Amino acid sequence: MGIRQELMFFFSGLGAFNGLLLATYFLFFKKNRNFTGFLLGLLLFFLSVRIGKSVFLVFKPDLDRIYLQIGLSACFFIGPTLFYLIKSIREHTVDLLTYWKRNFVFHLAIILSIGVIFPYEAYPAPWYYVIRGIYLQWFLYMVATGFVMKDTIVKAYKRQEKLNLSEQFQLLLLAGNSIIVIGYIFFMFNIVEGSYISGPLSFTLILYISLLFLIKKEKMDNLLFAPQDRYANKKIADEQANTLAHKLEQLLKEQALYKDPDLKLNDLSKKLNISGHQLSQLLNDNLGKSFSTYINEYRIEEACRMIIEQPNLTLEAIGYEVGFNAKSTFYTTFKKLKNTTPMLYKEQTEKQKTI
Repeated sequence: MGIRQELMFFFSGLGAFNGLLLATYFLFFKKNRNFTGFLLGLLLFFLSVRIGKSVFLVFKPDLDRIYLQIGLSACFFIGPTLFYLIKSIREHTVDLLTYWKRNFVFHLAIILSIGVIFPYEAYPAPWYYVIRGIYLQWFLYMVATGFVMKDTIVKAYKRQEKLNLSEQFQLLLLAGNSIIVIGYIFFMFNIVEGSYISGPLSFTLILYISLLFLIKKEKMDNLLFAPQDRYANKKIADEQANTLAHKLEQLLKEQALYKDPDLKLNDLSKKLNISGHQLSQLLNDNLGKSFSTYINEYRIEEACRMIIEQPNLTLEAIGYEVGFNAKSTFYTTFKKLKNTTPMLYKEQTEKQKTI
C-alpha cells in the first residue's frame, strides 16, 4: 500500500470512526437527550457502518462477505432515518410515532428475511439485485427528504432571506448524504472511477457537523435538541388537553389557518401561546395524529364542502384554495382520508342532488 493509499485509508477510516463516536454520544451520553438527537445518532451509526464497510472492502478486497452484508443492511436504514430525522426537526416530534415505528419494523423484516434466506456468502448472485434495490431505496428517500425540505431549498437558492441555524443543519444533512449516495451510484454504473471510496467525503461531512456543534453548541441545543423532560413519555393531563384541543379547533375554524400551505407547527403553537413541544405532544399522544395529518383533515373537510357548494370550481383550484401546494398531494391526501378520489366524490354528490 503506497503513501497515497495509506492517507486515503486513514482519512476514510477516521471519518467512519468519528461518526461512530458521535453516534455513541447522541445515543447514550448526551446530557439533554431527545428524539431528534436519537435519530441523529442512528443516522450517524448507520452511515459509519456503511462507510466502514467501504473502507475495508477497498483496502482489503478479500473481506468476508458477512461484513459486506452487514454494511449493506445498515445502508438500508440510512434513507428512512434521514427522512424521519428531517421531519422530526421540522415538526418538533418528541416521540416515535406509530406509523414511523411500523415503517422501521417493515424495513427490518425485509432486510432480515433476505439476509437469512439468501445470505450474501452463499448467494452472491441475488445480492447483485438486492444491492441495486438498496441504493434505489436510499435515493428515493433522499428525493422524498428534498421534497419535505423544498421550502428551505428554494429559500437557499433565492438567497433573499438568511437561513437560520436549523435550516443550515438540515441542508448540510441532505447535501452530505446526497454526496455519499451519488458517489456509490456513480461507482456502481462506472460513471466516475474511484467514486466508491467516498469515506473522505463522509469524514468532511461529519467533521463539519462536529464543528457546528462545538462552535454553536448552545444555539444548536436550543433549536434542535432542547430538553423535553417536561413532556417526554407522558400525556398532557386530559382536562388541559381537552381545553387546548378546543382552542386549537376554534382557532383553525375561525381563522382558517389550514389554508396556508406553509403553515408550520411552531406558527400554530405561537397563536395558542404554548410551546411547539406542547403542541406536538398534544397532537401525537393525546389526539394520536401527526401535525400534517391533523391539518390535512381540516383541508379535506373544507374541500368536501367546496365540492358540494361550489361545483363550478375545478378540483385543482379547490386543492390550492384549501392549502395544498400541489395537485398530486391533494389527490393523495383526499384518497387516504376519504377512501375515494375527489372526482368520484364530486360525481357521487351530484348524483345525490338529482335524486
